[in-house]
Amino acid sequence: MKYSMIIEWSDADQAYVVSFPEWDERIYQPVMDGSTYVEAAQRGQAVLETLIAQAQQHGEPLPAPKTHAQV
Repeated sequence: MKYSMIIEWSDADQAYVVSFPEWDERIYQPVMDGSTYVEAAQRGQAVLETLIAQAQQHGEPLPAPKTHAQV
């Protein structure tokens, strides 16, 4: 599944924070942070994999991935 991952700098946290728009109604956002962009992306990917696995394990439907029209 292809889900959106938004990585933004947070002055308050002094870190890059990760959010998953499709999961807004299911989890508290942001879900993870990292001291570098790459670290935040790697941690975010791990969290996303866990979210998907847990939803499948509990028989919960996955949120529909957002898609963009071709430009």
